[in-house]
Amino acid sequence: MGASTTMTIRVTPDLKEKLGRLAQSTRRSCSFLAVEAVEAYVNRELEIIEGIHEGLADMAAGRVIAHEDVMAEAARIIEEARQGKQS
Repeated sequence: MGASTTMTIRVTPDLKEKLGRLAQSTRRSCSFLAVEAVEAYVNRELEIIEGIHEGLADMAAGRVIAHEDVMAEAARIIEEARQGKQS
């Protein structure tokens, strides 16, 4: 691990106890598990927000497909799949 910094957070006693049990069961430190959890959360949330920004940029640039066209294509794909199962 590279450079790190300290951060203080407040958690409920229940969450602290659960984290302690998890740490003991996995033979990891509470700090290690907390860093993993925060990193996973931050990465997931940033991915969602970046996707939203990309979608908004696509909309602003006119890179969109009409809802009716998407639904028609989905119906066609579903019908082809049904036909394939009946064969």
